[in-house]
Amino acid sequence: MITELSGQIERITFTNEENGYTIGKLKVPGRQDLVTIVGTIMAPAPGEVLKLRGQWVQHPKYGLQFNVIEYHTEVPATVNGIRKYLGSGLIKGLGPVMADRIVSKFGDKTLQIIESQIKRLMEVDGIGHKRLQMIQQAWIDQKDIRDVMLFLQSHEIGPGYAAKIFKQYGNRSIAVVTNNPYRLASDIFGIGFLTADKIARNLGFLDDSPQRVAAGVLYFLNQKTEVGHVFFPLESLVDNASAMLGVPREAIHNAIAQLAKEQKIAHENLKDIPEISATGSPAIYLRLYHVCEVGIARRLKGLQATGKSIRTVNTARAVEWVQQRLNFTLAVNQVKAIRCALQEKVTVITGGPGTGKTTIINAVLKIFRKMRVGVLLAAPTGRAAKRLSEAAGHEAKTIHRMLEYSLKKGGFQRNVDRPLDCDALVIDEVSMIDTILMYHLLNAVPHYATLIFVGDVNQLPSVGAGDVLKDLIVSDTIPIVRLTDIFRQARQSQIVVNAHRINSGQMPQLNNHGAQQNDFFFIQQEKPEQVVQTIIELNQMRIPKRFGMDARNDIQVLTPMHKGLVGAGNLNRQLQLRLNPDGREVVRGERHFRVNDKVMQIRNNYDKDVFNGDIGYIEHIAVEDQEVVVSFDNRKVLYDYVELDELVLAYAISIHKSQGSEYPAVIVPIVTQHYILLQRNLIYTAVTRGKRLVVIVGTKRALAIAINNDKTSRRYTHLKHRLRAG
Repeated sequence: MITELSGQIERITFTNEENGYTIGKLKVPGRQDLVTIVGTIMAPAPGEVLKLRGQWVQHPKYGLQFNVIEYHTEVPATVNGIRKYLGSGLIKGLGPVMADRIVSKFGDKTLQIIESQIKRLMEVDGIGHKRLQMIQQAWIDQKDIRDVMLFLQSHEIGPGYAAKIFKQYGNRSIAVVTNNPYRLASDIFGIGFLTADKIARNLGFLDDSPQRVAAGVLYFLNQKTEVGHVFFPLESLVDNASAMLGVPREAIHNAIAQLAKEQKIAHENLKDIPEISATGSPAIYLRLYHVCEVGIARRLKGLQATGKSIRTVNTARAVEWVQQRLNFTLAVNQVKAIRCALQEKVTVITGGPGTGKTTIINAVLKIFRKMRVGVLLAAPTGRAAKRLSEAAGHEAKTIHRMLEYSLKKGGFQRNVDRPLDCDALVIDEVSMIDTILMYHLLNAVPHYATLIFVGDVNQLPSVGAGDVLKDLIVSDTIPIVRLTDIFRQARQSQIVVNAHRINSGQMPQLNNHGAQQNDFFFIQQEKPEQVVQTIIELNQMRIPKRFGMDARNDIQVLTPMHKGLVGAGNLNRQLQLRLNPDGREVVRGERHFRVNDKVMQIRNNYDKDVFNGDIGYIEHIAVEDQEVVVSFDNRKVLYDYVELDELVLAYAISIHKSQGSEYPAVIVPIVTQHYILLQRNLIYTAVTRGKRLVVIVGTKRALAIAINNDKTSRRYTHLKHRLRAG
């Protein structure tokens, strides 16, 4: 039986941002006990007054509940209701303390004052011009955003996206969504093609509408770049996009022609790619990736063809001099690398852990300083740059910072027209650099500069599209020095020894007898539940107690997967519960962020100068201002509540996200449930992240599966062929 119910939200037990599903407690006049309400409610907040239509049901476990069919938000009528409403965090700039002051001043006329005489709020202690403006804007936005939410809900779209859409388009939100909902997929992080398509369908867009098909093709190509492809063969693209969108192949061809005309994609016949040359079918690139791949090859060839500003030196004497300064004899390949760096215009130095890459960088830097050569050092991530600075005794920056990226000024400020000021440039962790970043880097290298790339080609390729370091090496057009010898000091570490065993296809030494340094351990656990429990015990007690490490700052769990019992999502929930169970928090859907939590940025945010994979710690949560302060290497970064989908908990992270970083201790779960992702370079990358301790938890069978699988996923790139072409 359908009935009506009115009351004020007392608290929210659960809400899902994606679909609006909410469980909450309602204070109903005349009822002594709180009423449990269940249903779709848009961005519910304690203190809101709701008028509901629905029906009572008896849940077998949770008892009597009111299932919401529809509802309307009303203005709280009582002073206490207004106080709770304003203090709920719904209005930015107002928290419980300030709400109490305002209501104490204006009583039941409070909301009327805010609506029509808002300047009177300055009569309240603690409210000045700045806070007044914040409250006024938030009051307006709150009303406007509810219009957007109601519009989206009427088209079966949950409230989780409303704040993002409103933040992007403001008062134009409804007009933009109505005219072309597919814009959302490209304009707003977190709203992909599938969500935009759902909105479009509910707005009446047909399956074969040109806007939908074109957006679908771009979505498919973007999906392919996310798994590493720089281009995709036309015939495969047409087949896949046609099946995905449920439209004829002709519609896909028409969309591709139109996108090419609009210069959003590029196509090229690539004779060196079997899948393309055999069919005569061209490669299809997103325009940006074509420009970047062609540009990388052109810039590298140009650099190699021009002279350098560094004067010619006697390399034998330079090597002898630097060995005296280092006070030890360099290995044959190290000497070769130094000579290459001094003689060649562009050099690639690659090798695994313990093979002396850092020693070479230090030696080259000493020689360059003696020669008064202007040198810049850089790495792709903040952690990698910091580690390079510490190892080399020379300032190193992230590539983005070195190239002076500015969102306000429209991109990288160092480029062809304003190149870097250096005679030599050393770039570390090159395996992490994707096609787009390499293009911008090379654009900023002066034509006279010496360029030295350092990296480990056996690690996982870049998260972004391309396989740049590997392509540079296999093109055989650039001088390459491969470091293979493990030095005596490094051989004391089981981490280093086992990393090289894994890389050569051998099982690591799992018994530590006779090892001079017990820094590598394997714990056999068959069941995923046991793996999770062991990881918790290692984090919480065993490693801190035995090795004196801090559970939050020194220990990093690296897992192959995001989902599942031993995936990053569940491990983060379990570790947060043990390591940081209490304190002020903000809840976003199923995610709970607390003060002192370890978090990771999951997208490049140039405006905030934080990048995909950066790890920080939550320092402060401001309920009134709806802001969270995160510290990244002692630099404070402010996040609005609606930006929190850029953060995830980071007690456990994927192995891919760990590239370029080192941690005092790493714990790596390896179970057969990860079968699809078990690859040699994945395990090799995880093991080489640990500086002082590596613990693998799982089964020997899963470990053997990974080590025996050296077939890395094919990435469609054409860079090596472009470099070889005359």
